[in-house]
Amino acid sequence: MTSMPTVKHKPHISSISDRAANEAQLREAIQAKLHYVLGKNRDRASHHDWYCATALAVRDHVIDIWMKTDERIAKQEKKRVYYLSIEFLIGRLLFDTLTNLRLVDAARGALRGLGVELDDLRRCEPDAALGNGGLGRLAACFMDSMSALSIPAFGYGIRYENGLFEQRIVDGWQQELPEDWLARGNPWEFPRANAEYSIGFGGSVEYVGGDDATARAIWYPAETVLALPYDTPIAGWRGRHVNALRLWSARAAHPVQLAAFNQGDYVGAVAARARAEAISRVLYPNDSTPEGQELRLRQEYFFTSASLQDLTQRHVAAFGSLETLPDQAAVQLNDTHPAIAVAELMRILVDEHDFSWEKAWTITKGTLNYTNHTLLPEALETWTVELLGRLLPRHLQIIYLINWLHLQETGKRGLTDPTLLASVSLIQESGEKRVRMAHLAFLGSASVNGVSALHTDLLRKTVFHDLAETTPTRLVNKTNGITFRRWLYEANQPLTQLLVERLGERFLDDPRCLEEIRGIADEPGFVEHYRRARLTNKARLATVMQQATGVRVDPHALFDVHIKRIHEYKRQLLNALETIALYQEIRSHPDRDAVPRVKIFAGKAAASYDRAKLIIKLINDIAHVVNNDPLVKDRLKVVFVPNYSASLAEVIVPAADLSEQISTAGMEASGTGNMKLALNGAITIGTLDGANIEISEYVGIDNVMIFGMTAPEVAEKVRAHFPGQQAIDASPRLKAALASLESGMFSADDPARYHPIVRALEDYDRYMVAADFDAYWDTQRAVDHLWQTPADWWRMSILNTAGTAWFSSDRTIREYARDIWHVPTT
Repeated sequence: MTSMPTVKHKPHISSISDRAANEAQLREAIQAKLHYVLGKNRDRASHHDWYCATALAVRDHVIDIWMKTDERIAKQEKKRVYYLSIEFLIGRLLFDTLTNLRLVDAARGALRGLGVELDDLRRCEPDAALGNGGLGRLAACFMDSMSALSIPAFGYGIRYENGLFEQRIVDGWQQELPEDWLARGNPWEFPRANAEYSIGFGGSVEYVGGDDATARAIWYPAETVLALPYDTPIAGWRGRHVNALRLWSARAAHPVQLAAFNQGDYVGAVAARARAEAISRVLYPNDSTPEGQELRLRQEYFFTSASLQDLTQRHVAAFGSLETLPDQAAVQLNDTHPAIAVAELMRILVDEHDFSWEKAWTITKGTLNYTNHTLLPEALETWTVELLGRLLPRHLQIIYLINWLHLQETGKRGLTDPTLLASVSLIQESGEKRVRMAHLAFLGSASVNGVSALHTDLLRKTVFHDLAETTPTRLVNKTNGITFRRWLYEANQPLTQLLVERLGERFLDDPRCLEEIRGIADEPGFVEHYRRARLTNKARLATVMQQATGVRVDPHALFDVHIKRIHEYKRQLLNALETIALYQEIRSHPDRDAVPRVKIFAGKAAASYDRAKLIIKLINDIAHVVNNDPLVKDRLKVVFVPNYSASLAEVIVPAADLSEQISTAGMEASGTGNMKLALNGAITIGTLDGANIEISEYVGIDNVMIFGMTAPEVAEKVRAHFPGQQAIDASPRLKAALASLESGMFSADDPARYHPIVRALEDYDRYMVAADFDAYWDTQRAVDHLWQTPADWWRMSILNTAGTAWFSSDRTIREYARDIWHVPTT
């Protein structure tokens, strides 16, 4: 896929503040793009044509800033940050870029003068779904903040031709369809054909050696894939700085085997091409099969190797030697997906640049840093020794040598207990031998960070407890953050306008000004405008949901929002069971007043995660029964909004009254959805998990609705293999809800459909759904009571907005820059 060409005769958009001049110049630029690049006349142009023309005109303005940024960095020889992430959930870029350049009004006026509405073009842009959820959206927020703070940086990832699948709901079941965001081109990206790199797989290794301190070898790969870079400029706030997001696309070194083709083997002639290009075809292939696991590892090594080759080549060109790499480059590994970077950088240094092993290890540890995002054992990535050795034989040798030296050093320090050594080894010896990628990233990094205070504390006590005793790697906390520019200024324009009126535009530059609205949280005029802003957003969401699902909801009802990747530890099941219990309560007391409530769910389940997909079906089955029960009317509605995305989140988040953050305590590393929702005034109902703890500290514990067990209490019950039957027997409401599942009340076509869910809860309540049910029910009824006292509700809502300034990703990135990367910020 090629990007849109750039026209040479571009009307330049000046940086002067006069809106009329900006409008006129932008209008001229858009018309030129439409005519000379797209070859369209105004009267024949579609909305998509106008979108492309506008994006290309705005991109020209970004390019001017980008070139100046690169010149400044090169002249000052500034240290660069390289952020490696297998996900970048960047979403739509047009409105985001216009916001950061402060050109929204100018663009709206320019387009209106051409008979086009900006909001129509905004919806026309495809959603770049290059991520699964929080991990990818965090990477996108960090890219925005690094540009906003003028930190020289590259983001590195994969240019998936098909991002996270399009989710269709058919008869209540999730179905996955290819998501083809590149089908009509991408006007934001630049292909860099002169910067491709060769990525090897398989083959053999010849040991060269030299002295014992070198351990140099030559790797002869059996297969070579080309990595082609595509750059997307990321403009910072007020257009002061632009960084590049470089995404790699996989191409076969030899697209067609002509001999096979000429012999009539047309499929076999392009088989190598299909195998190579599969690497960047789809985000997160199903890894429940050996073939899927191999493709996942190929993806991880592909983008990691290309990125390290790129940054080391850039460093050598600028400074002559990789000896100074730690002084001029800070590489951040976003989770374990790029953890193979430890072995790959060692290979580059030792095998290709003739560094001694000891010197290479010093450079590697001084350059790499690692962010851990999970405590769940099943999510701590490991690869079998067989697969790693077959696909990356040289890297397996390097990993074994790193491990041998590590264990030797551990023993020299008097730490010889076999259990301890087994715990800190890079190789998991029990059962099938596997390489622990989190251990590799920990050993090879100067700094390792968790993403919330609780998460980091648990890392110290559990996952990395023993490793921390055997290596000088620092373990620090860097609580996640979100970019307010996307999640408030763009997503919630009614609230942003109100805040600008009260606080002035200074709040757009310094979110700490939000603290000032604490003093007016009881002022009737401000409260009324705040409430109206929410109602406007709820009416918009109600329209979107009706269009997507056919369900009509009342915007005046309480919007109870649960938007996350579907996973058992995130406990959509707990919410669903409480919904059933609430439904049964309403039916049992049809004449009793009930708070009108709309339960809103959205999220995708991994294609191979059968239990998560069954939970989606359950939510939709509950919705079908509840929404069609005339006895319930508008007192309860249930909506599962399909195909959750960053753009859909921008509609849901500003409309939420209640934010469901109900993960099993100790299992959510941080969360960022909780921050987005609190910023927009949603009241959190949640456990003391992840960043919920810090949110409760900053907005005030009295302004959140906390329930359930703590992380230590959960850990104790997990160790005891807690049978949920105990909690079920003690809770008549939960027992009745589960009985309705067993009876087939919500699955008349298949009465036994939800028996596996019931049996699992009765046997081992792994995620404490049954254990926390009554506490959750009681807290939800406290929410009802609060909703019935509007003055208290809106005061709490406003105080949530007022208290979330600390959760800006700008603050998070400043901490990374100061404590881990050692680079200055503006």
